[in-house]
Amino acid sequence: MYLAILWHFHQPIYRRPRSRAYVLPWVNYHATKNYHQMARLVDETGFPCTFNFAPCLLEQIEDYAKGLALDPLQLALEIPPDRLESVEIERLRIFAPDETRPTALQQKALASFFSPIDGIAADKFELLDRQKKIQQSLIPSWVRLGRAGRAELTVTPYYHPLLPMIFDADAAGAENPGVSFRHAEDGQKQIRLAREYFKETFGDDPRGMWPSEGGLSREVAAAIAEAGFSFAVTDENVLWKSLPGPHDRKQLYRPYLAEGLSVFFRDRELSDLIGFTYQHWTAKDAAADFLRRLDERRPDCDERSIIVLALDGENPWGTYPQNGLPFLREFFGRLSAQEDVRPIFFGDYLSVFPPAGEITLVPGTWLGNFSKWSGSPAKNRAWSVLSRARQACGPSEEILIAEGSDWFWWFGDDHTEEFAFLFDSYIREAYHQAGIHHE
Repeated sequence: MYLAILWHFHQPIYRRPRSRAYVLPWVNYHATKNYHQMARLVDETGFPCTFNFAPCLLEQIEDYAKGLALDPLQLALEIPPDRLESVEIERLRIFAPDETRPTALQQKALASFFSPIDGIAADKFELLDRQKKIQQSLIPSWVRLGRAGRAELTVTPYYHPLLPMIFDADAAGAENPGVSFRHAEDGQKQIRLAREYFKETFGDDPRGMWPSEGGLSREVAAAIAEAGFSFAVTDENVLWKSLPGPHDRKQLYRPYLAEGLSVFFRDRELSDLIGFTYQHWTAKDAAADFLRRLDERRPDCDERSIIVLALDGENPWGTYPQNGLPFLREFFGRLSAQEDVRPIFFGDYLSVFPPAGEITLVPGTWLGNFSKWSGSPAKNRAWSVLSRARQACGPSEEILIAEGSDWFWWFGDDHTEEFAFLFDSYIREAYHQAGIHHE
């Protein structure tokens, strides 16, 4: 059997409109701790992986690499500890909650920004120097891995919009927000901008795409294909909704042609075990369990079958021992030793095996439905705000940013004030740039 693994890297825009002032530090944090770790592991193990990027993440990594990001958390890490004020101490305690001494607090918070793959540095200034070097080398390391054929690089629409709902909010079905939002031209623009930014950054046109949140529909697939992409990856639930029953697991392990686009469907159980379960297991037990589950799938596989893993490549590792490093090394090592498991890039697979047949896609996401982005009062209010702003202001950059899926994911949840602030800031700025008074 063939095996393809896609790690999706993304963060929404965390800076204020028309500014380099960052409200949240998560690009800064994940750059040195997780994006760097995953690149190093591909170098170390030689295991072929696909890295998928949201351009708005790459753009913000560049801010940090060039020293343009104005990040109050970074300032709290750098200043002399005796000058830390109460607000800065509270920022640092997010990363070192049990420490109260300013010097130790600063040191522990800074150390938490690094993966064990880099070893331990006790000196604050050594860590700050290492942080800057990683930020500056991160995108070049992906360029090198891609050009050397050691990693496959793919892309997501620019500001991570949930494309089926951007094209037509009614695609959400029972979870639709109850407002009219139909702007296929915005979705097409987000796809086009992503393709342009990818080529500018990596030097080649991207062949593949993980559409934000795995969101696909017939109209979205057609737009991705028309933009020049060969393939996309989404969740198996989209396949099961789109194929007439009765369903057979054999149907999952091959791509299909949808509106001229080759579409791969991930094995949800295997992907979610890595994303949400194996952090509670020892590395050896988790890797052994994964191989056992692969064995269970062999009766449903033939010589052209491809099992797809696709999941978040940044967030799971924080709940694993040692940032997931022992698990990932064991996982890649055990898979590499399997003679009958052939790791492959999606593009390379398609050069050998064409899609199994054509399919008419029913709209869906990696969760299956759209309930995390629409349907609740708070989420629907946000769609209403966006719809009015888009009608009034047109497809400005601020509107495209406000179309990002993350805002809608978090609306209605506790302790997400910064996300609401950022969304509202971009809506207000869209009105301001359009010269329209907005309360």
